[in-house]
Amino acid sequence: MDLSESARAVFAVLAAAGSATRPQLASLAGLSKPTVSAAVAELESARLAARSGTASGGTGRSAAVYGLGPAAGAVLAVDLGPALTRVRGCALDGTLLAQATGAREEAADVVREALVALPADAPLRTVVVAVGDVTAREKEGARMRPATAKAGPVFDAMAVALPPGVPVHLENNVNCAALAELHEGAARGRRTFGYLRIGVGIGLGIVVGGQVLRGANGAAGELARLPYPWDDGREPRHEALEEYIGARSLLRRAAESWPDEDGPCPRTAEQLFALAGQGRSAARAVIGRHAADVGRLAAAVTAVLDPGLIVLGGSTGADPQVLPGVRAELARLSWPTEVVSSTVGDLGTVVGAARLAVTRGVQTVTETAGAKD
Repeated sequence: MDLSESARAVFAVLAAAGSATRPQLASLAGLSKPTVSAAVAELESARLAARSGTASGGTGRSAAVYGLGPAAGAVLAVDLGPALTRVRGCALDGTLLAQATGAREEAADVVREALVALPADAPLRTVVVAVGDVTAREKEGARMRPATAKAGPVFDAMAVALPPGVPVHLENNVNCAALAELHEGAARGRRTFGYLRIGVGIGLGIVVGGQVLRGANGAAGELARLPYPWDDGREPRHEALEEYIGARSLLRRAAESWPDEDGPCPRTAEQLFALAGQGRSAARAVIGRHAADVGRLAAAVTAVLDPGLIVLGGSTGADPQVLPGVRAELARLSWPTEVVSSTVGDLGTVVGAARLAVTRGVQTVTETAGAKD
């Protein structure tokens, strides 16, 4: 499929706008009206654009409204989470077309369910898979696999469910969640911030100037690799900080200090936070210490990045009960930095992955179409 340079530019603008008239496309693309008219005709011929209605102008005249055509295709976003697999299928204008959720080990079936729900005549342009520990650079002609070994079998089974020849891109799950916060969550209107995820593991999504900072090896924000502890007589251990501040240690501390008169010790972080919300002093004390620990980590992030804003996410980090303690400890140790809780919740990773997939999908159309001679 060959497209002129102007047709490719108009396609990208139309995908971003969702729908537009030819005068609007001319304004958005910075092209003349005759050039846009020719480009729209070209896109219509290729079924990449289609007339979707009419709009009335101020002079009483009506103008044709265009949207993406059936050949524009769709993209898939997959969140291979620690317990669940979440999948979203979207058109290249971001419209949600399909979604499915299932157990992590059922990732292939969840992907197939979403694929079946996509329009039959919409070609799948690209797939973005959100995983942890994406530290390998993409290699020509080779499919990337997650750096975390335990994710490999699940990823391989999921990949079998995808149509052959579709580009698959891996992205760090925390980076995806940070993008969701940037566009739809607590960081809207802020172009620089840090998204600090605290749950079973820990991680940092770094957004600078509206762009995710990935680093030379794709490992920027891998807080689990920070050396810990720093203490006389104790050597730092691999991922010891994540072990110390993660949800498992939170529950271990609760078990160690739980008084008999408070009844059974909570077995999950959800139970612990629920008891704290009910005013149980033992639970509140454990969460208070956890908040101070997260605040110290936030102070370290602030010392390096000076982000101006830190968004707390993750299964324990996003709980509102953590927020006051984090703010207090950060204020004690560092300079003023705004701290807020995530507003996108558990769907943040797949929502951010879908945004990346849409961007990749549009690039697939515009960059591989090639210019006419």
